[in-house]
Amino acid sequence: AFVDPGAGERLTYGEWDSQADAVAAALRARGVQKGDVVCLILPSCIDYAVVYQAIMRVGAVTSGINPRLGPREKAFILGLTEPKLTIYDPELTPDPFPLETSDGLNQDAQEVGQATGRSATRSELSAWRHADPLPLCEWSAVAETDLVAIVWTSGTTGLPKGATFDHACLRAMAGAAGDLTAKGDRKLSPLPFAHVGYMTRPYDEIANLVTTVICATPWKPDETLALIERERVTLSQGVPTQYDMLLRQPTFDTTDFSSLRLIGMGAARIPPDLVREATKRMGAPVIVRFASTETSVCSGTSIDDDVETIANTVGRPGAGVEIELRSDEGSPAATGEVGTVWVRSRAQMRGYWRDPQRTAETITPAGWLVTGDLGRFDDRGVLSLVGRRTEMYIRGGYNVYPAEVENLLGSHPRVARIAVVGVPAPRIGEMGVAFVVPIGPSSGLFEDLRAACLAELADYKAPDRLVVVDDLPLTSMLKVDKVALLARWASERDSNG
Repeated sequence: AFVDPGAGERLTYGEWDSQADAVAAALRARGVQKGDVVCLILPSCIDYAVVYQAIMRVGAVTSGINPRLGPREKAFILGLTEPKLTIYDPELTPDPFPLETSDGLNQDAQEVGQATGRSATRSELSAWRHADPLPLCEWSAVAETDLVAIVWTSGTTGLPKGATFDHACLRAMAGAAGDLTAKGDRKLSPLPFAHVGYMTRPYDEIANLVTTVICATPWKPDETLALIERERVTLSQGVPTQYDMLLRQPTFDTTDFSSLRLIGMGAARIPPDLVREATKRMGAPVIVRFASTETSVCSGTSIDDDVETIANTVGRPGAGVEIELRSDEGSPAATGEVGTVWVRSRAQMRGYWRDPQRTAETITPAGWLVTGDLGRFDDRGVLSLVGRRTEMYIRGGYNVYPAEVENLLGSHPRVARIAVVGVPAPRIGEMGVAFVVPIGPSSGLFEDLRAACLAELADYKAPDRLVVVDDLPLTSMLKVDKVALLARWASERDSNG
C-alpha cells in the first residue's frame, strides 16, 4: 500500500488494515467519538495514512494541517476546529499550543489545548499501530453524508479556509479519476498528505490497490528520480516546476523510466516545450488535471490529446462533473468568451468549516461552486484558463489576464520561466510587470517580449515593465508566489523613488 523511503518503511494492505484497527482502539480509549475532529500536524508518512483510516473507523473527522504552515495559521485552524485530539511531530512542530501569543489567534489555540488537554506525538501514534485492535462491532456506523475530512486552502493571502468532504465526495472522486488511476498503479506522491490530492483519494486508491510511493520532505529532484527507477513508478505526479527541475538533473539521462505509463501535471501553466521534452525523454504521455481544494476534481486532458491542447488547456470536464462559464451577472458566457468557472459535482466540498457566510458566497442554492478562476471554452468544448479573478488587472479600462500573457511568452526562446502581475500605475490604473528568468543575456529582452505580445495579442496586454530574476519564488505547494513578486516590485519601486 505504501512505500516511505525516508522512514525506511513499507506497508501492505493487510498491515494497513490491522494497524488502522489498532489505532482506532487507541483513539476510542482517548475519548474520540463519532463527529469529533482530530487534527494531524504530520508530514506525508505511513503514520498519517494509518491514523486517517483509524479516524474514519471511529466516525470522526480528520483535519490535516500542513506542518509548513506558520504558527498563526496553525493556531487559527486549531482554534476553529476545537479538536478532540491533536497528533503532531515535535521535530516539525515543537508545540502545537504555544504559550507565547502575538495575537488572539495563538491565545485561542492555547486555550483549546488547555481545555481538551489532549495531544499526542508521532512516536505515541507509531506505538499505537501495534496495540490491540478495535473490534469490528465497535466501529461507528457512518452515512454517505457524514463528514470525513477537512482540507485547508493554501492561499497566499488571508487565513486558511476549511473545505469539508463527506464519504460520498470521496466515492464520487474515485469515479472521476479517469486515466490518473489504473489497477495496481504505483503512484509517486510529491504533495503533502494534508493536501486535497491525498485527503480525497482513499476510495480510489483502495479500490484499485494503488501503491503510494511517498517523496521525502522537502522534495528533492535527485531523490525523486531514484525513486521512480527503484520503485518502478507507473504514474509520476507533480507541478511543472518539479518536472523542469527533474529534466535538468545530471542523473536524468541515466534514469530508467521504462515503468512509467503516465506523467501527470497540473496546478500551474505548462510550457508546450516542457510537455514535448517530458514525453520524449521520459517515454510516457502527459496529461493535465485542473482542480482546486474546493472542487476536488474538475477537468483534464486525455492521453490522445495533442501537445498544444495538453500545454494550453485543462481539457474537458471529468466524469460526473458539470462546468459552466458565467459572466459577472451570472449569465452563460458564449463560446470563446471569458467567464468565471462554475463547477457542480458530488465530489466537491460540502461547504467551509464553520463559515456559512463564505459557503453561501461560494456555493449557489442550485449547487454550483463558483471558483475564482477565469476561462473560455473553444468550439470543441475544451476549457482554457486565463487566470484567477484576483490576478486579473485593469489597464486603461481593459481587462488583462496574466495567464494568457504567460502562456504566450512562456514559450519564447529567450524565456526559461515567467510570471506577470498587475501593479498600480498613474493615469492608466494598473500596468503589467513581467518577472522573467531569461535564457542567455537579457539585453533587448524587454523589446523582444513586447514585440512577441503585440504580434499575437491586444497591445494593452503587452507587459509595461520587465524585471529579470534568477528564479521565481514559490509557495509551499511549489506554485509561483505572486504575493512575493508584488512585494518585490513595491520594494524596488520605493528604493528607486
